[in-house]
Amino acid sequence: MTLDQWLILAILLATVVMFLLGRWRHDMVALAALLACVIAGLVDGSAAFSGFGHPAVITVACVLILSQGLQNSGAVDALTRVALPANAGTIVSISALVGLGALLSGFMNNVGAMALLMPVAVQVSKRLELTAGQVLMPLAFGTILGGMTTLVGTPPNIIVSGFRAEAGLGNFGMFDFTPIGLAVAATGVIFIALIGRRLVPARKQSGLEGFESGAYITEVRVEEGSKSDGLSLHEIEAELKDVDAQIIGIVQHEVKIIAANPGRRVHAGDILMLEAEADALKDVLSILGLKLEESVEDDEKETEAQEQTETDEDDDGEESKQSEIALFELVVQPNSRLVGNSAKDILLRTRYGINLLAFSREGKRSMKRLRAINFQSGDLLLMQGPPEAIAEFAADNGCVPLAQRELRIPSKAKIWQASLIMLGAIAVAALGWLPAAVSFALGVLASMALGTVSLRKVYEAVDWPVIVLLGALIPVAGAMESSGTAALIATFLVDSVAQGNAIIGLLAILLVTMFLSDLMNNAATAAVMCPIAISISSVLNVNPDSFLMAVAIGASCAFLTPIGHQNNTLILGPGGFRFGDYWKLGLPVQALVVIVSMPLLLIVWPL
Repeated sequence: MTLDQWLILAILLATVVMFLLGRWRHDMVALAALLACVIAGLVDGSAAFSGFGHPAVITVACVLILSQGLQNSGAVDALTRVALPANAGTIVSISALVGLGALLSGFMNNVGAMALLMPVAVQVSKRLELTAGQVLMPLAFGTILGGMTTLVGTPPNIIVSGFRAEAGLGNFGMFDFTPIGLAVAATGVIFIALIGRRLVPARKQSGLEGFESGAYITEVRVEEGSKSDGLSLHEIEAELKDVDAQIIGIVQHEVKIIAANPGRRVHAGDILMLEAEADALKDVLSILGLKLEESVEDDEKETEAQEQTETDEDDDGEESKQSEIALFELVVQPNSRLVGNSAKDILLRTRYGINLLAFSREGKRSMKRLRAINFQSGDLLLMQGPPEAIAEFAADNGCVPLAQRELRIPSKAKIWQASLIMLGAIAVAALGWLPAAVSFALGVLASMALGTVSLRKVYEAVDWPVIVLLGALIPVAGAMESSGTAALIATFLVDSVAQGNAIIGLLAILLVTMFLSDLMNNAATAAVMCPIAISISSVLNVNPDSFLMAVAIGASCAFLTPIGHQNNTLILGPGGFRFGDYWKLGLPVQALVVIVSMPLLLIVWPL
């Protein structure tokens, strides 16, 4: 082995380890890998950022924007109302929902499809008297499966197509993935709806009702003259014995005390840190005369504003009307701008006029002050404020509401425009009139011109961490190939695992890709495995398309962990899942994918 090969292997190993540890976001890890390659002389400094102009990167960004147009227009909402039965039984309802998720994922970003259908899934779970997770996990897996059916369904397919073009074989067509992808997706959806859904752990944590005791951490202030003023912590807990709530800490004179002495007395102005169900909060406030901490600082301004409003309305001879204030639960998406920030950082009340009342993360307790907690993807937030303000906050910051609330106002004109733009871009690319990147870029331009995506929202629609990840890893993958490392790995797999048998080699590529996809980002997995797949096909002197398709399928099969795919992360909090809950359904689904795809790979893309 040469020095360059040792260096690239060391960088790749460190990159995979960092992906697994999860301390840095995927785009940071990828950028660090790229810069390490530049410093080591494996990637020319002048070409370090050439990956950001790669057609695959441009196509992914454009598809994300066009998907946003479908969301904004209400096209998916209209389709949902038509496609989903209102009063069907469990099998029909879940089959329809998962099938719709798979269908949408074939033509728009599968994370966007999942986000759109999550509130529907929660409502379906309530109607069927199931936990939210028993519907959310089948939906998440269905949207992942649906993504493998077309070129634009998921970033790995676009990446695989780009590597094929770089190998001098041309791009894959829009529907080259469909024969195998459709068969795998259809089989998977049927299995999940009929059998697999029974394997989902019934974790009770869904919607505004029914969250497990202790699901939320919140803060309440002791009001002067209230029943709790002067009581000891022990006496307060005795008052709460019939309520699903417990005291986990107290803040006195700006000093936080965890597991305080039960004999400690509380006084007006102290803050109690409580663990309580959403429904229990009102009982706690009523019994002890407490006030939600996030509402305290708003009172004087709110009172002044209300008095001024009442004065103005009296002058006009009209009745005073208060704005509607509601509670909504939101789940933080993987690409949310909230990730890594706290409530204090994002100026909730200043910018949006809403309050963060409580917080939940995988049922785990946090000892930090509510305002100081840094959000993570999958967190559940209990927000208070006008519905319109909460809707604006959710849209701006990448959160999905779990309450039954229509956030998108459908417009027939916009629905048709957004749908025709997406279909037109797909048709132009499928017919080969223009390259996919150019076709979808034209679609983005049309969306901006017609207003299906506002100019302000165009760049917000792009999942920039994914774009940076792809742009950084493409030159790293090129270094693997140019240094001969991909060929070295391929020779090892062929000699040691496949022992010269092309079918076993194909199976090995599929299984290795699936394994890596469960542990790190699926787009990163595709970028790493494509050069190896091409090298193996060269060593065996067989059709490289079979191996590239195996990479595409394997990269889209992240079903064993919550970190392999964004849709799995998205349901972690709302479903009340734990890390080990995914494999119970995920392992049978992955086995089914292998069983269905291997024969089809040999038939559709013969060696």
